Amino acid sequence: MDIRITPSVLRGRLDVPASKSCAHRSIICAALAEGVSHLSGVTMSKDIEATIGAMTALGAEFTVNGEDITVRGAGGMKTGKCAVDCNESGSTLRFIIPVASVLCSETEFSGRGRLPQRPIDIFIRELGKNGAAFDYNNTMPFTVYGGLKSGIFEIEGDVSSQFITGLLFALPLLEGDSEIVLTSHLESRPYVDITIDTLRRFGVYAEETERGFRVKGGQKYLPHDEKIEGDYSQAAFFCVANALGSQVELHNLNENSVQGDKKILEIIRNMCYNGNIGHYNADCSDIPDLVPVLAVLGAFGSGDSVIYNAKRLKIKESDRLQTTAAMLNALGGNVEITDDGLIIHPTGAMHGGTVDSFGDHRIVMAAAIAAAHIDGEVVIRGAEAAEKSYPAFFDDYKMLGGKANVIILE
Repeated sequence: MDIRITPSVLRGRLDVPASKSCAHRSIICAALAEGVSHLSGVTMSKDIEATIGAMTALGAEFTVNGEDITVRGAGGMKTGKCAVDCNESGSTLRFIIPVASVLCSETEFSGRGRLPQRPIDIFIRELGKNGAAFDYNNTMPFTVYGGLKSGIFEIEGDVSSQFITGLLFALPLLEGDSEIVLTSHLESRPYVDITIDTLRRFGVYAEETERGFRVKGGQKYLPHDEKIEGDYSQAAFFCVANALGSQVELHNLNENSVQGDKKILEIIRNMCYNGNIGHYNADCSDIPDLVPVLAVLGAFGSGDSVIYNAKRLKIKESDRLQTTAAMLNALGGNVEITDDGLIIHPTGAMHGGTVDSFGDHRIVMAAAIAAAHIDGEVVIRGAEAAEKSYPAFFDDYKMLGGKANVIILE
């Protein structure tokens, strides 16, 4: 699906969709509890559907009624062979592999898009040292054999926090105590904070140590009812739109959230003053999802903006350093790719054009925000990619006055 966008100022009230990061974690915890949990305010997307499907395969039962989900947890009961389709969700894949290696005798994981190329070698090494086994040939489908035992798991902290979160879900289910030892600096720390906070609400605890995290075995997940808070990574698109001149009132955000992407508010506050847009130097090691829309913000600045510590973006739904630069450069920007980030040189001459989504939801949404504030129409190819995390993005965009129309090919 290709969409043509005509520049316009966005105005109005928006209830920010529920945090995908929080929803993934609450769904998994509820599914591992013994009893019924009620989750409200869940924004359904392909990634969330993948996690629901995965936990259904592991024995939980879900009733979905709009944004409300009733979960009858399996209580961490062991089962036999399972099949988990992760679609394109890296979170689903890495969160569920350790859980499946505890609960299932054998699990086949499948996926599509760039997911089969997302690395899982850390799990192959560390779960393999502690009782699990893999039949893996660098792609999907692959099979994980159960039998995970408690022990010491040495994890690189600068590859993906998803490996740590997956272990934090699984290790409480084992009989003995375990330790996660970080062998390098932990990047994306706020995502681990979200995990620990969610575990606590469902009655499970992990202790932080000087070396990493200690997790007691034999813990029980408890049922819990909650409303999923709004997603700062989705709100960021409209925060940037406001910095560029739009007027969107954002609601459903938790001021006390531990979401790392709340950092967007601080960056904009420091960069924009007296009606002027300056420039920034942003360490994105903890906020990788903000990079595409941060680059849009920098393209409208008064000086060069620098994004660094973002090397891991090369293995997202697209190589986001390459695709973010390609998107903005196609619209008259001047974005330079570095080894671990981007340098955005404002040109003062952003114009219309055609951009490729590269199948990446965040490239689509960042392009739409840029398109609302430049001189000329923009065509986004493959705009349906936004459905991965924010299916109603263009509905909300048009509700706020955005001019976005699907191109009908005759």
